[in-house]
Amino acid sequence: MIPMTLNKIAQVVGADMYDVRDPWALVTAPAAVDSREVVPGGLFAATVGARVDGHDHAAGAIAAGAVAALTLRPAGAPALVVQDVQLALGLLARHLLEHISPTVIGLTGSVGKTTTKDLLAQILERHAATVATDRSFNNELGLPLTVLRADAATRYLVLEMGAGRKGDLTYLTGIAPPQVGLVLNVGTAHLERMGTGPADVAEAKGELVEALPADGFALLNADDPYVLGMAGRTRAQILLYGRSPQARVRAEKVRMGDRARTAFDLVTPSGRAPVELDLIGEHQVSNALAAAAVATALGLDATEIADGLNAARRRSAGRLEITERPDGITIVNDAYNANPESMRAGLRAAKALAGTRRTVAVLGAMGQQADTSRARHAEIGRLVADLRFDVLITVGTGDPLAMAEAAKSPNLGVAVHTAEDAAQALKLATALLEPGDVVFVKASSEIGLGACARALAGA
Repeated sequence: MIPMTLNKIAQVVGADMYDVRDPWALVTAPAAVDSREVVPGGLFAATVGARVDGHDHAAGAIAAGAVAALTLRPAGAPALVVQDVQLALGLLARHLLEHISPTVIGLTGSVGKTTTKDLLAQILERHAATVATDRSFNNELGLPLTVLRADAATRYLVLEMGAGRKGDLTYLTGIAPPQVGLVLNVGTAHLERMGTGPADVAEAKGELVEALPADGFALLNADDPYVLGMAGRTRAQILLYGRSPQARVRAEKVRMGDRARTAFDLVTPSGRAPVELDLIGEHQVSNALAAAAVATALGLDATEIADGLNAARRRSAGRLEITERPDGITIVNDAYNANPESMRAGLRAAKALAGTRRTVAVLGAMGQQADTSRARHAEIGRLVADLRFDVLITVGTGDPLAMAEAAKSPNLGVAVHTAEDAAQALKLATALLEPGDVVFVKASSEIGLGACARALAGA
């Protein structure tokens, strides 16, 4: 955050000041929407959620060191009152970017955004000051919060951009116009709100490359036909990545290493270098190549990129997060969120990690799958059987039951159990687990299986 007076912030966002003793007080730290995450010198943004009204915590945020609160109404504390807190944060973020000059990198896709963002940040921060999206703060509220962490020293600003519906990326790129845009893939995440099929998702995701300038770079996945089709929607220079021979940034000699870690030879226009990822699953190759493509566009050579990938570690919780218990049981917590693509990738990664060990899957619903939801859950059930998982515990009624029935039908030996909710799933899994098991836990975030995974891991 570049230092700004309350008076200046009020001008930028169109706010009225209430209970502010010193309009010239400086805000020197980023904004926060959680009063527990306020840092001295920062700004507290009071948002209204389904269960919590941030206005009730404005005074506490000031006591914790916030200079003022950004609010919808007077809140008994120094406040900048606006009509729309989310819009005000966006205006403030755009103002900041007009006064500093980082290279803004936007990335989107149906799966893999957070892992790719974490890999890219770890490559770039070895070379220059880098600010990247924290956790999955990739929406209309989270993106401005990330931008407001940047300052005059920031060279690279890596912004994960989520799209729940058409128009979302147009809004986000309006706040933070990118010079570099990366599209990972097109799947079925948020299908319920985007349309009837992948073409509708592609239309929404392509808003990112449409926002790029002519002297920018569009990094497109050559292995995904929907992403490849976005080439005609951008003025920017196009750099293809993937495992396809037409990709200029590609992986060759892909191999599975110890404990499901993947290795490959990275090939870029600058040369070739070996990569050994500390992440499980072959699908991580695509995430690594996506990060490598951005780094290539920014001028890094193959060796520099490979060094960054080799040193990179998992940063975000709930994404193939592995815990080894003292009794030899391994918990694979992938419960941050779920759609069919990420579910398939996670199941295969867990199975590869297990090798000959007994495998247990604890799976809940995948949200926002529209009219195809039951069929897509059944497909996952059949995959569990085809992969020869030993035990499947489905969580919830409706679509998860279709998953359970589909896993039974091939009669391939999977023992299928059903639980009504996450609490019952935890009890059932605890009773069924045997020393040495590998347990894979995944569902959409609202199902609450993250807590189940952490409890199984002993956290």
